[in-house]
Amino acid sequence: MSALPITHDPLAQWRQHSEPWYLPVGDEVASFEAAYALRLPVLLKGPTGCGKTRFVEHMAWRLRRPLVTVSCHEDLTAGDLVGRWLLDAEGTRWHDGPLTLAARHGAICYLDEIVEARPDTTVVMHPLTDSRRVLPLEKRNELLHAHPDFQLVVSYNPGYQGMHKQLKPSTRQRFTALEFGYPAPDAEARIVAHEAGVEPALAAQLVALAQRTRRLAGEGLDEGASTRMLVHAAGLVRGGVAPRAACLQAVVLPLTDDPELIEALRAAVEASFA
Repeated sequence: MSALPITHDPLAQWRQHSEPWYLPVGDEVASFEAAYALRLPVLLKGPTGCGKTRFVEHMAWRLRRPLVTVSCHEDLTAGDLVGRWLLDAEGTRWHDGPLTLAARHGAICYLDEIVEARPDTTVVMHPLTDSRRVLPLEKRNELLHAHPDFQLVVSYNPGYQGMHKQLKPSTRQRFTALEFGYPAPDAEARIVAHEAGVEPALAAQLVALAQRTRRLAGEGLDEGASTRMLVHAAGLVRGGVAPRAACLQAVVLPLTDDPELIEALRAAVEASFA
């Protein structure tokens, strides 16, 4: 008896095998599901560390789709996204980039912090974001029609607007958009307690600290403490670090190098753990 043929799953490494925990704070789940049903591209807007990536992971799990994630940066090229010819032991072969891989095989492609990528790189995704749903692979002489299950999702931080990072209107207007912010205090405390495995009382104190730091945003501080920072601080406390020291390590010092702001943030820590 001959052995059954071995099938290769090109998206194997992008499939999630457990449900990413996410606490809905509005109608974002239903809104995303409606966009996916129409295969509309989605833009997630919100501050750093507020849960955008976890939300996409959760939605990919709910929709039973692989999630191909790309962390954008200024050195990201079109070839990095689309693919290129590479020489290996068997000769010169084409290797799909992550965007092509997702479009060809029907994954959700998530471009995280899209404003970090160069404008000439992000242009390559434009034909995928309208009714054509195609990706021209010029170096391969191929016009790739996206798989019916493919969806493009990108995220960015509007706080970059007016600074050195902006998303071009010609790109932004191709997407439907969902806006994210930091959750209400009770919900944020629940998230911190769950993610770090700490008591609700500690989580509530950390959220109180975050709120104090966020009131300093725009007064010398670019952004206040993110939910991610609070989870880091809570994890340090769970590991045996004193709460004030954990907040200094995970919140205060990562937020700023300015001595006056550091003192102001130290005072906020003291007020939160008085």
